Formats: sequence, C-alpha cells, structure tokens
Amino acid sequence: MPLTLQSDTAPLRRVIVKGAAEAFASPARLAAEWQPLNFTACPDFAGAGAESDAFAALLRRLGAEVLALPAEPGQSIDSIYVRDAAAVCARGLILCRMGKANRLGEPAALRRAAEARGLPIAGEIAAPGTLEGGDVAWVDECTLAVARGYRTNDEGIRQLRALAGPEVEVVTVPLPHHRGPTDVFHLMSVYSPLAPDLALVHSPLMPIPFRELLLARGQRLVEVAPEEFGTLGCNALAVAPRRIVLAAGNPRTRDRLREAGCEVHEFAGAEIALKGGGGPTCLTRPLWRDA
Repeated sequence: MPLTLQSDTAPLRRVIVKGAAEAFASPARLAAEWQPLNFTACPDFAGAGAESDAFAALLRRLGAEVLALPAEPGQSIDSIYVRDAAAVCARGLILCRMGKANRLGEPAALRRAAEARGLPIAGEIAAPGTLEGGDVAWVDECTLAVARGYRTNDEGIRQLRALAGPEVEVVTVPLPHHRGPTDVFHLMSVYSPLAPDLALVHSPLMPIPFRELLLARGQRLVEVAPEEFGTLGCNALAVAPRRIVLAAGNPRTRDRLREAGCEVHEFAGAEIALKGGGGPTCLTRPLWRDA
C-alpha cells in the first residue's frame, strides 16, 4: 500500500518515540530539572518507565512500528516530547530549531537517528528561525497548519513553507498569549486532527480564522470538556481515522469522542504526560501513514 508523510489521521505505520528511561536518565536528573523546566511535579522515575513502556506497546498493538530514540548526553528531560524536534512533509523530516533554549540539541540528535535508519531529511530550520513540531499539523494532505506563537516565529514559518514546497498550502495560525512564554502552549494544545472530517478542539483559545477554515473544509469539531483542557484532554493522537489514543483521566472528553464515532484507547500518563504538559501527540513523531 502507498505511504504518506502528509497526514495526521491516516493509519499510522511508523512512529518515533523516546522512552522515559532514555529521556529522564535518572531520578537525580529529574530532581534537578523538573522545576526549572516548568513541570508541575517531579515524575517518578520507575513509574514513568512503566508508563512509557506501556505506551509504546499500545502503539505496536494498534499497528505501528515504533522506532526508539537512544539516550543523548546533554539533553534535558523535555526530550521525551519527540514531536517538537521535527515536522514532516512528502520530502521527509524537517528538522526544527527549538524555541526553548534547553531543547536546541534535540533536532541534531534526531538527525543522527534518522540518518542511521535511512529516513529521508528534507532540510532544517536555521537561525534566526524557530519552529517546534507541536505547532505543526496536517489539516489534509495538501494543507499544513503552523502556529505563530512563542516557540515558532515568522522566519521559522517562512523556512517551513519553502521546505514543504509549492504544492503545500501552509496556513499560519496566530496563537493567543494565554499563560505567557514560559507555558507549554502549541497549536496541538487546542487542535487534534481525528479524521479527514473530524477534529478535537478547544474553541475558547482557537483563532477565529482557523476555526472558520476547518468548518469551511467540512470538518466537524468536537469540543474538549472545559474542565479537562488542563489534563491534556484536547491532545489526542489519531492512529487511524476515528481511532484515537488519549491520556486517561479525561472521561467526559472520551465520551464525547465516542459519541462522534471514535474508538478511544486510553493510556496511563500521570508521569510522562500530565506532569510535563505533553500528551500522546507530544510523545510521538509520526512518520509513515497509509496513503
């Protein structure tokens, strides 16, 4: 079957993850870094490892080949959120330049892993551009949404547009200030594609033009339960159209997704997701999907 990189909802066949043991390194590193990096609490090292292993096993059960990134010296505990280090297009990986200083080494580490596995690389974002993968999502196979926020700037978006090529429509989505530049707030904090005609959203923080674009493209918008926005209820990973991975602890949003015809697979993420503010899309860099 033909494969594509230009989808966030087609059946997932290959995905990159970084295990908690490799990202967190040791209880001592967690203790030293969790507060400076704005985690809400210190993850339990053993518990995080168990959650991470179970998460990868779930992805395999759902049909994806899981490529594991190795530990890298000098990287912070934020490196568990592998989506941010790259975007993807038909030409291959677009290596990002992170907007958070402690994460600047992550794209180079991803390059080394990609080259070792023969994964195609389309290019990389260069200074003064910044771009983080959590700000980039495919609306459809020809339309790429990218947020303009504190982690992704105008020059990064310009370079992304050039690397994706003229056949891709790149739509800029301005983000609100919300809790400010130290908060973890990406496009995929408020928008998760679920199927070509379905998305999970948090409308109070969505730019009106982007919301109107989705509706004009025929998408039905499922609203995250407001009280579950802070527990990553709006961050959902599609492993196939309407086949969704969601962090446990968001029962009202889970029920809304099921009412919209979705099959929902929950995972325990108290240590690897909730404390660091990164849900299942953040924990994965999807690569190949069925075209």
